Amino acid sequence: MNILQKIQEQYIEEFTNNIPFDEFLLNILVVALLVSLLRWFYIRYGSAISNRRKFSNNFLPLALGTVLIIMIVKSSIALSLGLVGALSIVRFRAAIKDPEELTYLFIAIGLGLAGGANQPILAIVAFSVITFLLFLHKVFTSKENFQQEDRMYVNITTDVEDLGHITKTLTDVFPYVELKRLDTLEEGLDLSFICKAESMDQISKVKDAVKALSSSTRLSIVDQPDLIL
Repeated sequence: MNILQKIQEQYIEEFTNNIPFDEFLLNILVVALLVSLLRWFYIRYGSAISNRRKFSNNFLPLALGTVLIIMIVKSSIALSLGLVGALSIVRFRAAIKDPEELTYLFIAIGLGLAGGANQPILAIVAFSVITFLLFLHKVFTSKENFQQEDRMYVNITTDVEDLGHITKTLTDVFPYVELKRLDTLEEGLDLSFICKAESMDQISKVKDAVKALSSSTRLSIVDQPDLIL
């Protein structure tokens, strides 16, 4: 019993004195809600070809971790200096292949910073304005691109390493071919293209041509890449 009382006096009361529990809980819930909305927005309106649903699962722990860090260090100069020293020896090596992914990570961190600084209203207003502007940008820029109905996401995984030959296989048939991503494998390539097809006959020809590259070549064609989750 004495141990429980000591824990309550030394830790719980110290926590509530430095960081009111109701403020802590409110900021955590607000940030969690906003990041969940950010995740939905990124999946629905993002343009990255990578698995957006899987990548956006990082938003919530990143934002909540930021809230926790800021709430801890803002009440102590010594802790903030210790955090600087700790981060100076930590190196993050996560591969960010698309600048858009990094942009949304910064938004998630920003929401976490606002929550940790006890600014939930600022977080809500900033999130609303940012997502609204991003939506407008998506609407206006999409008008400048080719029509979405004609777009296809074409992924080719093959042991053939001649990029020019593989690309020519598509350009000989499709009127529009754009290489969006290239990954080297131990043997061969993993390629992602955005293409336009005018008929099912063109798709059938590409299927036969890609299949003829090698017996281990794999082809995946999905309509409307913006809906890939």
